[in-house]
Amino acid sequence: MGHKRELISNGNPMESIVGFSRAMRVGNFIAVGGTAPVGPDGKTVGVGDVFAQTQQCFEIIKAALEQAGSGLQDIVRTRVILTDIDNWKPAIEARKLYCLDARPVDTIMAINRFVNPEWLVEIEVDAVVAD
Repeated sequence: MGHKRELISNGNPMESIVGFSRAMRVGNFIAVGGTAPVGPDGKTVGVGDVFAQTQQCFEIIKAALEQAGSGLQDIVRTRVILTDIDNWKPAIEARKLYCLDARPVDTIMAINRFVNPEWLVEIEVDAVVAD
């Protein structure tokens, strides 16, 4: 018997237009898509500040996980995606604030740029809700 797919939205109008969700829960597994440092007003939080941007990404992720009936404690994997690999230290310092208890596996990588050039980091996480 298949698991139902529960789509987690944060109200971004592009979700239905482009066809994506902030997160998706299937059974005990939750995937949270690439999360950018955007505030409720749609503007970039912490322009020029990797630590602040990483924190904002994790705040959005935390809310999505909670909406899916989970939380930071259930994260099993994080992906820290940077535009400059030299920014890894402040990103990891901010990640630590959210992941110290769960101690998930991690990948750190760099890309050329994001859709919005103000974004210095995006975060993805996978979580598994304990039975």
